[in-house]
Amino acid sequence: MTRTGAFGQAGQEPGRQVVLLGVALTLTAVAVDVLLVGSLTLFFDLCFMALCLGLAALVRRQDFYLVALLPPVLMVAVFAFVSLVARDAIADPRDSVLQAVVSGVATHGIALFVGYALCLGWLAWRLHRKGDLVSELEHELGQPAR
Repeated sequence: MTRTGAFGQAGQEPGRQVVLLGVALTLTAVAVDVLLVGSLTLFFDLCFMALCLGLAALVRRQDFYLVALLPPVLMVAVFAFVSLVARDAIADPRDSVLQAVVSGVATHGIALFVGYALCLGWLAWRLHRKGDLVSELEHELGQPAR
């Protein structure tokens, strides 16, 4: 009997779909946190860290680089959006958009660091479990092994 479902599809999703899923789930975590508490809390941080790990597990090998760059871009983009629609959730309402984004990233910097480390670590583990990490990276980059 073959296994189908979420775990059966791990590591097979195209990069574009993984990015869209990341945006949707991050905005969902923001919406839930803002609706329940009125600002971004530890709930958002934990969701973001888990999301970074999950996205690294879902993406196919050909799109590793897209997901490897995703966590900081995702956080800045989401905070830019939040600063336009609910600035008081991440900063002082009188702050400019740029100030609100910087304030949000600074406030949730530990979650960004941990989420990014989890994402990159999981991607590196996926490369390493197939064989020699250096030769796998050279293969992924399209450069011949020396």
